[in-house]
Amino acid sequence: MATFTNAPLDLRRLLQKLVIMFSFSIICVSILYFLLGCCESDLVDVSQNSPPRLPLGWYNKTVLREILPAPEYVADDSVDGNSSGKDWTATRRLPDALIIGVKKGGTRALLEFLRLHPDIRALGSEPHFFDRHYMRGLGWYRSMMPKALNGQIVMEKTPRYFVTPETPVRIHAMSRDIKLIVVVRDPITRAISDYTQIISKTPDIPSFESLTFKNRSTGQIDSLWSPLYIGLYARHLERWLAYFPLSQIHFVHGERLISDPAGELGRVQDFLGLQRIITDKHFYFNKTKGFPCLKKPEGSSKPHCLGKTKGRTHPKINPEVIQKLREFYQPHNLKFYQMAGMDFGWQ
Repeated sequence: MATFTNAPLDLRRLLQKLVIMFSFSIICVSILYFLLGCCESDLVDVSQNSPPRLPLGWYNKTVLREILPAPEYVADDSVDGNSSGKDWTATRRLPDALIIGVKKGGTRALLEFLRLHPDIRALGSEPHFFDRHYMRGLGWYRSMMPKALNGQIVMEKTPRYFVTPETPVRIHAMSRDIKLIVVVRDPITRAISDYTQIISKTPDIPSFESLTFKNRSTGQIDSLWSPLYIGLYARHLERWLAYFPLSQIHFVHGERLISDPAGELGRVQDFLGLQRIITDKHFYFNKTKGFPCLKKPEGSSKPHCLGKTKGRTHPKINPEVIQKLREFYQPHNLKFYQMAGMDFGWQ
């Protein structure tokens, strides 16, 4: 009888234990669900605040960096088996190389040709920072530069740098390791080209012959007249060699840049430590303009030549004045050949 009486009690206790265990399980599942929900929310927030990570194997790197304005993408190099471990976030930084001169030597052509290289990011305009806007500071100068990826070379060109006395020390203060490029051509041809540009803007100035001399009757050359002063390459180079070794200065032969652009560009690419990607397949000679132009760039149906301001017809200069200038420049040219370690062959 006692056993029969205790049976309902045992059953009641068993049911209570089951209810407690069931309730405890529901609580545990709820807590686990809550914790997992928080973690998922955090992961979503992180992914929304971070740049999308893109597998390099799924796109062309060169195309990507052109069509996506950095730093709006970060590419995941780990997906690409051939990755070099570069940082694929583009930023603005101070230049690694400068085209410092000379005016009317071919600096614009050189810059346009170099911009074909995928590892060069070059500013199209001339910032004139080290000669005119130095007081604006390096922050302003950096803001002018194009965005570049790690491993790309940032550069700009301002031909006036080469002849401005203050620029070597200012550039040296920014970077002791910067690479400098100077495009030089026959100083007489360069002077006539310079004068041609001047008369296109101010046609009423005196003739080239009259401006060449301080005194025409004595034949004394006015070496301070800007078109002639720029051609005193040795004098300007002395200032640069006081701050930079010759190994950091590369001279582009202006005449060869016209006759053999691929050869000159090959040497510049070597100097910059770049693969020779720009070759003779990129150029053709335009007989009308008298200098090389780029063949059809990718994505364009037309060849690319420099603007109308390039390749102007030079005025005819009195042969006697040309001879006087040859005599004037000869010692300066010889000194420049010795300093640069190159014979440019100017007569």
